Amino acid sequence: MADDRELLHAWREGDQGAGRQLVERHYPTIERFFFNKVGDRAADLIQLSFLRVLEARTRVRADADFRAYLLGIARNVLYEHYRRVRRDLDHLDFASQSVMEIAPTPTSRLAGEQEARLLLRALQRIPIDYQIVLELYYWEDMRSREVAAVLEIPEGTARSRIRRAKTLLQEQLANLASSPAELQSTAANLEQWAARLKERVGA
Repeated sequence: MADDRELLHAWREGDQGAGRQLVERHYPTIERFFFNKVGDRAADLIQLSFLRVLEARTRVRADADFRAYLLGIARNVLYEHYRRVRRDLDHLDFASQSVMEIAPTPTSRLAGEQEARLLLRALQRIPIDYQIVLELYYWEDMRSREVAAVLEIPEGTARSRIRRAKTLLQEQLANLASSPAELQSTAANLEQWAARLKERVGA
């Protein structure tokens, strides 16, 4: 199976089949990115993200991490969306404001267990920049180098954000948990619950 760079090169040379393969390969990633952030607008923003990639495909560096590049575009699309829907706010600070503060989104019905619902609610209540970091970390199995590529920041800064994001999430879990047992179950098995949610998105 061709890797992303081979497919991107072929797409840039006019092979539309290679472009379709890239979209099919990375569609679940972009679907997960918008999940839990924009409600029923997700489909439109997913489509817009891929349209942006189509328009920019000749400008992507040959040695770029295509998945990171695509997620970077999705992040820009998300922030543009928030700026459109919250024109009443003088300033949007994605490093300090959460989804629930900017554009409240119902917690997905995908979450069946209490722990999964708690995790989704807690993610929506930390600043969006940090929510994105954790979802890249837990759902896309990205580590600091790859997170840094998506966010276009130094790797050391990405490591600091991952640590800070985990702390913020733990604080929200503690605030929202209905009992010490629920908090313990969710916090102790965070990666397990994150993996379960990943499997359900788009299922």
